[in-house]
Amino acid sequence: MAEARGRRAELEAKKAKLAELKRAKAERNSRTPYSTSVGPSTNPQEIDSFVTSLLGPPGSSRRGIDIDSPSSSIPGTPLSQSTTPIPGPSSLSASGRLSRQSDALPDRVNMGTAAVQSSNGGTDQLTYREIAPRSMPDLIDVEQELFELPQKERVIYNKEVQTMDLDEDTDGDQAEEETRQRVIREREAAEAERAARDKELEEESVQLDKEIEQEIREMTEEERSSIFAIPEFLDFVEHSTKIIQRALNDNYDYVRDYTIGTETGVDDSEGRRVKQICAFYDERYGKNRSITDVDWSPKYPELSCAAYNKNPAALNEPDGIVAVWNMHLLERPEFVFHSQSDVLSVTFSPFHSNLIFGGTYSGQILLWDTRSKHLPVLKTPLSAAGHTHPVYAMQMVGTQNAHNLITSSTDGTVCSWLVDMLAQPQETLELVHAGHNKTGEVAITTLNFPDNETTTFWVGTEEGNVYQANRYDRAGAKAGLNQYDVYRGHSGPVMGLHFHPLLGPVDFSDLFLTCSVDWTVKLWRAKSLSKPSTTANVIPPIYSFDEADDYVYDVKWHPAHPAVFGTVDGSGKFDLWNLNSDTEVPVVSTTVGQGRAINKLQWDHKDGRRAAMGGSDGKLYIYDIGDMALPRESEWADLQRTVAGIAGGAQTNGLAEGDGSRPVNGR
Repeated sequence: MAEARGRRAELEAKKAKLAELKRAKAERNSRTPYSTSVGPSTNPQEIDSFVTSLLGPPGSSRRGIDIDSPSSSIPGTPLSQSTTPIPGPSSLSASGRLSRQSDALPDRVNMGTAAVQSSNGGTDQLTYREIAPRSMPDLIDVEQELFELPQKERVIYNKEVQTMDLDEDTDGDQAEEETRQRVIREREAAEAERAARDKELEEESVQLDKEIEQEIREMTEEERSSIFAIPEFLDFVEHSTKIIQRALNDNYDYVRDYTIGTETGVDDSEGRRVKQICAFYDERYGKNRSITDVDWSPKYPELSCAAYNKNPAALNEPDGIVAVWNMHLLERPEFVFHSQSDVLSVTFSPFHSNLIFGGTYSGQILLWDTRSKHLPVLKTPLSAAGHTHPVYAMQMVGTQNAHNLITSSTDGTVCSWLVDMLAQPQETLELVHAGHNKTGEVAITTLNFPDNETTTFWVGTEEGNVYQANRYDRAGAKAGLNQYDVYRGHSGPVMGLHFHPLLGPVDFSDLFLTCSVDWTVKLWRAKSLSKPSTTANVIPPIYSFDEADDYVYDVKWHPAHPAVFGTVDGSGKFDLWNLNSDTEVPVVSTTVGQGRAINKLQWDHKDGRRAAMGGSDGKLYIYDIGDMALPRESEWADLQRTVAGIAGGAQTNGLAEGDGSRPVNGR
């Protein structure tokens, strides 16, 4: 994830740099790097015009003296009309203009001695005089009558002065030419540097364009497949999409106004309603599968797990799976674990929030870790030391520092396992009944320990009876099955068995419920362990609930309300019973899903408001029972009276003990 952010930042930096290069190039093209008198063009004519404007035309005298006339370089030679006269009246032409040479003359005569030639005879006489420089007169407009006067004297330069002027003029021309050439060279160098810089920037811009195009180009199918095959990429997508889906599935009303009071006159039956919160299902994992067992996480109340059997139409998929569902992630499971055999039972470890145990049809016990991948981290071997028949029941007993996993299979084998060592069971117990006709083994379908009990447990069997068994020898009883005390009442296999939780001011932990395929639910009172029977003793149920219309697959006491329990059956009904309200009919009966069979029921461990139900259609249904999960203080005392009345009625109206008939309900 950090690498992706780094690549994105690098790409944005390249784009910004490219934009800066283009902006700088546009500014250089619109800006003149030289003075306003010289443009950016490299035209030689424009360069000559620029230099001429600075230095004057080539070959001209720096001080305005015409040195190109041959007569001006030879003393004694009469001057032509272009010779420079001395300033005075005679220097005015008929047109009223002063000669340009006469205006420029005072700037040059201060460099030497001026010679004046006069023609007083046949021979020209040279007279030398000093001519002081004059300043530029102020020009004003005047009207003056002009006269052409005869020229009386001519001003020429001697050889020395003329030679000095020529040398100086020659040096000036060379300096002008050098300046011109230097300006041209500087201009050409600047243009060359600018062209090189523009070329370099253009190349860099093209390179950046190629890099950006390479970064954002469309990937080929091979590249896409190779990326999708990277485990780190898959883990990132899995984790990030779960976070997004959790947020999208949050049904909290963010615009709720808490200043508005609740409406009055709400129906009193609102708190008695049972409503469905959600139904977890994934087409990929749940298609053609049934849920065989469910459980809630003891640490995270939003997590629940479901065990699935085989999908006969998918030969390449694992035979069994366990899916962990999140209440905030409805579209797909939080975790999916694989098994080589149908998973028939599943339970969260109450002491390790990351561990999940599963019992399979092949007899293996599997351990998955939510911190690992799909496969189990530990599993038992397929050997005679463990289970070799289907494992339909398991339960974790003990404390944080000393606990065991107890499992049972349909061949009557009960094993005790250490969580961190599944290579072989710590204990193996064979439940054998000598009174059976064909075989001595007891086919266990369900198992349960009373609260705060780790050595004595009760099992339901395929024959319909319930037995009590011990893990160890104890006073008056040996380890194994207690074959003398038989809890007989069902006429079909026992599908569920659950002891009353130990809670509240009154102890009802000797009461347990069973359900069967005979369409009934039975209420039993366990016999005291201190008085085991030594002869055959049939214990009948103290009450029978006969309202089901199909097989009753599971029954569970409520974890918070002492008089409430729930049942699920083959017709898809979820019945909620409250013994303090009515023992004849359930207080609430609702059809779950499309009426398909519901195989398992489990209350959440937090407050018992939610019930998870696994269906034969592969869906995990979550229901909320509302305020019916909240007990009043008098519920325990009321249940005492109810149980006393039920037990008294059973003794009064019941038939002879041991005949297998259920007591009359008094209807």
